[in-house]
Amino acid sequence: MADRRDATRPGDSGEAALIERVRARDLKAFEELYRRYHPRLSRFLTNLVRRPHLVEEALNDTMMVVWHRLDGFNGASKLSTWIFAIAYRTAMKAARRQDVPIEDPAAATRESADPLPDEGVGKARIQRALAEAMAGLSPDHRLVVDLTYFHDMGYREIAEIMGCPVDTVKTRMFYARRRLRGALAGELPDWL
Repeated sequence: MADRRDATRPGDSGEAALIERVRARDLKAFEELYRRYHPRLSRFLTNLVRRPHLVEEALNDTMMVVWHRLDGFNGASKLSTWIFAIAYRTAMKAARRQDVPIEDPAAATRESADPLPDEGVGKARIQRALAEAMAGLSPDHRLVVDLTYFHDMGYREIAEIMGCPVDTVKTRMFYARRRLRGALAGELPDWL
């Protein structure tokens, strides 16, 4: 079992020190941790639950769990894996509490309110095609693709987040890629 000094991996730019400050109940450190994870968690949760009000609720609930239970983080995994696992479980609970379906295909095809200035027509077309294709995936398949390609996580981390065996993650990725290839045929050759 890893000790707290191994709580983050090399290259996590001071996350270990930040974690220790948060454990010491330093609100400024917690605000910094929140700012670091907010964009990644927002994207992750948006792709998972597809409901803006649930995204914000799940994100805030996740960070409250991090604040109250950081002592439970022992460094056996990366901090990001631990936080994403909390976010996954929190989002699933919020969706069940709301008694609304997780799917909202229309949300995936909406244009971003803040397009990047250098975003060209081709890039926008690719993003639209990918968003539409991903909207056709099941939540589990969409989650595996999102964590792999947009959060650079490996299958072991994803399995830990989703609470399933690594082979299940591999199988989900196989079927997700197959569905995406079919949906993107002619749009993005050789993308996957």
